[in-house]
Amino acid sequence: MRRKATSPQHRVFGLGQCSLDALGTIAAYPPPDVKCEFTGLTVQGGGPVATALAALSRWGIACAFAGVVGDDPAGDAIRASLLAEGIDTAGLVMRPGALSQQAFIFAEPARKGRRTIFWQRPTGDPLLPGEVDLEKLRRAHAFHTDGLFIEAALFAADEARKAGIPVVVDAGTLRDGMLDLARRSDCFIASETFGRALAGDDFPGEALKRMAALGPGLVAVTLGAEGYAALLDGRIVRKPAWPARAVDTTGCGDVFHAGFVYGLLNGWEHGRSLDFGAWAAARVSRRLGGRAGIPTLRQVRAAGYR
Repeated sequence: MRRKATSPQHRVFGLGQCSLDALGTIAAYPPPDVKCEFTGLTVQGGGPVATALAALSRWGIACAFAGVVGDDPAGDAIRASLLAEGIDTAGLVMRPGALSQQAFIFAEPARKGRRTIFWQRPTGDPLLPGEVDLEKLRRAHAFHTDGLFIEAALFAADEARKAGIPVVVDAGTLRDGMLDLARRSDCFIASETFGRALAGDDFPGEALKRMAALGPGLVAVTLGAEGYAALLDGRIVRKPAWPARAVDTTGCGDVFHAGFVYGLLNGWEHGRSLDFGAWAAARVSRRLGGRAGIPTLRQVRAAGYR
């Protein structure tokens, strides 16, 4: 059943990746030239920003998404998955003759949900700055991006900041333009992969300092099973992950960001918002796929996050 947005005004405008993920579980990742049996095949919508918006929508936050799909069956499935979450997909641009982003993901429950992702980026042209709906962006209360379509992301970040809208970045990979995006962001939360690429072995402290020097008011790095680290009030804070019997860690970082944005919209202190993100990420790890384990709003409230 399709969820309805709680408000005609979209409180979060997201720009970035959307994917169709095929997932299965394996006992252990195999060596080359070996057949490997998998179980539990499931197909879900994925992508960092798209999954974050799915979580926010389930928690009662109206969202609009901007991204790119092809005119293939995967693109139809991606759009349908977003619409089923009550997300406005008017900004999801279809590129004729192109393939949509897809991923094949193999999770290892016996190894704390470790997963291997094989993915294909959309083959159509990236989203262009002129394709960003500025009217919707300027009415939002937060702008969330993963920087995949970097020109559009930089443009939208500039416009959001002009309108006084906080810019939250999910920095998964240190690709071209991401440091420029950090300079335009208010809250910059990076993956461990990004942090180590930025700072090398002096991690996470040096990574946090380098990110903070670029200007964001809040910087943090997610550390998977080790929790997260953040620079709060001028000091480095490390928090362990919430206990969970992890089946699959796909989507944990995406929902961590959703939790942070949820706290930001509710006026929480950054530490509380990060803690909520970590709690929600742990819940996601208990199920296969990035969206199956997103906690419900009732579970969120029962956990004391109101």
